[in-house]
Amino acid sequence: MPTFEHDGAEIHYDVKGSGLPLLAIAPGGMRSAAELWGNAPFNPRGEFPDLCRVITMDQRNAGASTAPVAGDHGWHTYLADQLALLDHLGIERFAYIGMCIGGSYGLGLAQAAPERLLGAVLLQPIGLDDNREAFHQMFDSWQEQIAADHPEADAAAWASMRANMYDSDFVFSLTRDEVAAVRTPLLVMRGNDLYHPASTSEEIARLAPNAELVPEWKEGPARDVAIGRIREFLGTLG
Repeated sequence: MPTFEHDGAEIHYDVKGSGLPLLAIAPGGMRSAAELWGNAPFNPRGEFPDLCRVITMDQRNAGASTAPVAGDHGWHTYLADQLALLDHLGIERFAYIGMCIGGSYGLGLAQAAPERLLGAVLLQPIGLDDNREAFHQMFDSWQEQIAADHPEADAAAWASMRANMYDSDFVFSLTRDEVAAVRTPLLVMRGNDLYHPASTSEEIARLAPNAELVPEWKEGPARDVAIGRIREFLGTLG
């Protein structure tokens, strides 16, 4: 994978296909890396390269990407990396697809760069629904895995970063009022488990004025229909 540097991070990324630029952020929580698309119900790199220029990336300190850790890091840090990658590739306007934590990144991009983001597909977005401890434990597991490589971060820095990521409400990256202000077209594929509550997907679709909810999309005929709907959605953006 090629790399670029941003804000002390070395970010690994890949590009496949041609057409509408499509930033595709993989599932995996803090471990979100391009290879984890292989565990998803479908892989954008395999489904859309005839329609889109699919851009995948390993988030900082996930997969092959590395970066310092600091107590003031949070959603804005990752969003800055994502936009910097698009700048590095010379891409001004783009579409987006993200799964799991990628849902919160997509909503963050809609707020941070509404003039650049043409539309977003959110696959089982994460959200708060009596499950905060699960997100804390997920962060702690990631921290334990990489802490030895980050002597620059003391216990207070890790605790502050965890709070920045997961101590807010709703989708963690944006408030309900902020989601209600998003005008970007959204296609929301409903979640159905601990980290991706159905309630979060349904509320995003209710709040965002240009959002559509797809209740079933993972398996069998519903999967094929959903992929067709995503292709149709992306086709309207190009």
